[in-house]
Amino acid sequence: MAIYAVDFDNTLAVTRFPEIVEPKAKVVAAVKMLKANGHKIILWTSRAGKDLKDAVEWCTEQGIVFDAVNEPLPEQMDRWGNDTRKVYADFYIDDKAMTIETLESIMDQVVDIVEEYKLQQ
Repeated sequence: MAIYAVDFDNTLAVTRFPEIVEPKAKVVAAVKMLKANGHKIILWTSRAGKDLKDAVEWCTEQGIVFDAVNEPLPEQMDRWGNDTRKVYADFYIDDKAMTIETLESIMDQVVDIVEEYKLQQ
């Protein structure tokens, strides 16, 4: 079993905040499949108040059931003895995500540009 933290805006749904325009069908299907296969799903979004309530209701209408919303799983809080405030997951699904590999590649390119610049001086 793995834990997936899933963003809402432009990840589960196409949005023009706070408007929810339409589902991102493949992402919704993937999250439902993960849940059906026993994985834990956390809604991980910056939405709050009414906007968060609307997102959770929308997800419920899509057939998505969360194990937690914007907080660690209850069993994690029990294990650590508090709410760490940082949502722990094995995988993070977000339209703005950057992998370590991507960041390292960007930094390699920066180093190459700096070294080339120094050679030209």
